[in-house]
Amino acid sequence: MQEILVLYYSQHGAVKQLAQLIARGVESVPGCQARLRTVPKVSTVCEATAPAIPDAGAPYVEPADLVECAGLALGSPTRFGNMAAAMKYFLDGSTGLWLNGALAGKPACVFTSSSSQHGGQESTLLSMMLPLLHHGMLLVGLPYSEPALSATQTGGTPYGVSHVAGPNNDRPISDDERKLAIAQGKRLAEVALKLRG
Repeated sequence: MQEILVLYYSQHGAVKQLAQLIARGVESVPGCQARLRTVPKVSTVCEATAPAIPDAGAPYVEPADLVECAGLALGSPTRFGNMAAAMKYFLDGSTGLWLNGALAGKPACVFTSSSSQHGGQESTLLSMMLPLLHHGMLLVGLPYSEPALSATQTGGTPYGVSHVAGPNNDRPISDDERKLAIAQGKRLAEVALKLRG
């Protein structure tokens, strides 16, 4: 059984919902299962620490999750056209994995949510790709062979699935966004299996 790590940070729940849909797509591929993980919030108070186990939702990621995975789906909300600080902070601490080449040759994809249609989704997805490229990961996009990518009036890009949550973060995930998230998870899992031979 190949495990695909679906690692995300979510503040209002939309990125978490996308992660769950991507996991569903991963698990639609025989021989693959999803491992959902998150990262803790970054505190502005130096003495503050997050609890060892989150109150709810997925457990916090550990380096072993990245070492053991056959592929990675990485998700973050959009913050001024970039990933959220919590995800950036986690990735900045992954130097040991980089030195060991732990992620080199593994497939990866990215996903995001923003409050507005033109809120920087594509630049956020690109910003998440950069550390993955430095780790030697193989990026898996979302091709236009997915009909929902051409039809969507909400989120969705060839760089990765996205969601438009609205200014109050209350818009539900659209049918097209749902289809694209599941398709992205399925595609990542299929690529991981092919690479594992």
